[in-house]
Amino acid sequence: MNEINTYSDKIFEDIKHVNEYGQEYWLARELRVILEYTQWRNFLPVIEKAKESCNNSDFPLNDHFADVRKMVNIGSDTYREINDIMLSRYACYLIVMNGDPRKEIIALGGTMPEDLPTPDKSIKQLEKEQKKLNSSKA
Repeated sequence: MNEINTYSDKIFEDIKHVNEYGQEYWLARELRVILEYTQWRNFLPVIEKAKESCNNSDFPLNDHFADVRKMVNIGSDTYREINDIMLSRYACYLIVMNGDPRKEIIALGGTMPEDLPTPDKSIKQLEKEQKKLNSSKA
């Protein structure tokens, strides 16, 4: 079981992104793959449940789930724009908690990084703090 725990942490951290303010985030389409959902349309209801959990926890939904668009290569140097969702750590945690427990990685939900359950700072809060810090240096 210890091997699986380490593996799960590593793959979760491997898809982490960091924005220009040094804040980490994840993209839902990448998280879908590591959570073993084969189709985006099957993953969307899990995201909706996670959003509902976020609302019920009195955390601002937009601070943890940000709709974004990105370009993807569909072959032959052809690109198209698709929807994605930028997620905070807390959003990832909620998605895992609301996922299909028959999937091994979701059944091991507690193996995601230990700081997930406490959403001390959201993406927007961190951005505001960074902007304030940058403006005070100017």
